[in-house]
Amino acid sequence: MAVPRDWHHADAGQDISIAVSRHKASDPAERRGVLMMAAGGPGGSGLKRPAYLAKGSPTIDSSYDVVSFDQRGVGRSTRAVCESDAEFADFLTGDFRDRSPAALRRVVDRSRKFAENCRSRSGDLLPYLTTEQTARDMDLFRSLLGERKISYYGASYATMVGAYYATLFPQRVERAVLDSNIAFDGTWEDFSTGQPKSFQRRFEADFLPWLARYDGVYHYGRTAAEAKERWERRRAALRERPLEVGDTVVGPNQLDNGTLQAIYNAGQGFQPLAGALAALDHWDSASPQEKGLVSKVFGSYSGPDFFAEYFSVTCNDTPWTRDMNHWIERSGRDTANLPLVGARELAFSAVCAAWPKSPAPRVKVTGAGLPATLMLNSVHDPATYYEAAQRAHRALRGSRLVTVTGDGDHGQFESGNACVDGIVDTYLTTGAVPARDTTCAGKPLPVPAGAAAK
Repeated sequence: MAVPRDWHHADAGQDISIAVSRHKASDPAERRGVLMMAAGGPGGSGLKRPAYLAKGSPTIDSSYDVVSFDQRGVGRSTRAVCESDAEFADFLTGDFRDRSPAALRRVVDRSRKFAENCRSRSGDLLPYLTTEQTARDMDLFRSLLGERKISYYGASYATMVGAYYATLFPQRVERAVLDSNIAFDGTWEDFSTGQPKSFQRRFEADFLPWLARYDGVYHYGRTAAEAKERWERRRAALRERPLEVGDTVVGPNQLDNGTLQAIYNAGQGFQPLAGALAALDHWDSASPQEKGLVSKVFGSYSGPDFFAEYFSVTCNDTPWTRDMNHWIERSGRDTANLPLVGARELAFSAVCAAWPKSPAPRVKVTGAGLPATLMLNSVHDPATYYEAAQRAHRALRGSRLVTVTGDGDHGQFESGNACVDGIVDTYLTTGAVPARDTTCAGKPLPVPAGAAAK
């Protein structure tokens, strides 16, 4: 569909294109309407999500046309362009923990270069890649579908997309599920500076104890402290001598990136990460399969297309502190105390500090005029951390929060938790929400094949 570049000045500038998709309800007799989705990130693609969501829930499959889209700036929609793969690889080289004056200058200069490349290569599109503009795209999509109201499901950044849409168009919302929540009560800066603590918590409270429990499989230490010390030794060794694995160069930043990606989901990530760490410890005798695993875990990270949208939204939506002395001081503390994500804080924040100022209006989420909204969050989610979800819950009046205890996975619906799935399915088909905030127990952590847990 064609949408205005700027919804606030619809006749100014060339329209842009939004790619959309639809998975029709499997039972026309049971169809109750449209369930719209958005992608997370910011920077993810939404086009293939409807079929995936419907496949995971027979109730949704029979009851809803599930629709989604590539957000403006992403994928098959009019895209933001910032850097090539090779240019962005330079953004991630070195060691973000290095606090020498030369290293700090390089990080700041490289971040400024990224921001300037985005501005020069995306032109006048950049200021209009915002959550508020996307919410208005969604309402045109609703209108073109001929629907008076829609229901909504969104996870991660898509919780903010849904909250903005519901705030701007409350009369158009029938039901909404927000899964793993951004703190949409404040600024992106406030939210982002909380992530070093939550990623470090997930790493040290969940992954390292699990790794130590299966020392008989991975031989990485019998206690979490021993496993952490071994991980740090490996990082230091990669700083002295990065490892070439095919076309992939694994240095300390790549070890960080692979680790933080793997701990988003225990069932999908813990065992590959542990296997890759173990392979690094016997690299000379590692099998081709183990070397392939290392390349996959530590060599596959989001690229420049993803980050073109990620920074566009996070830098445009809300104001950022532009004082580099502030970021050097803050990132120094977080690098020392919360290094897994704190070490990259300067690089990421410096991009937004150099970003062109945006005309994006502030959207204050209140929940006014909405039906009861269902929110989901695990207590140890590293990316959309629980403290932020609680703030979002308070901001969205009338919402119900389902807290998943003993769990740290990012994205709870259709992740194998029958308690969560039952609450969501009931809500989407009947509109019934829990009478008050409630809890579901988390899923058991994975057990490696043939392992004997301590």
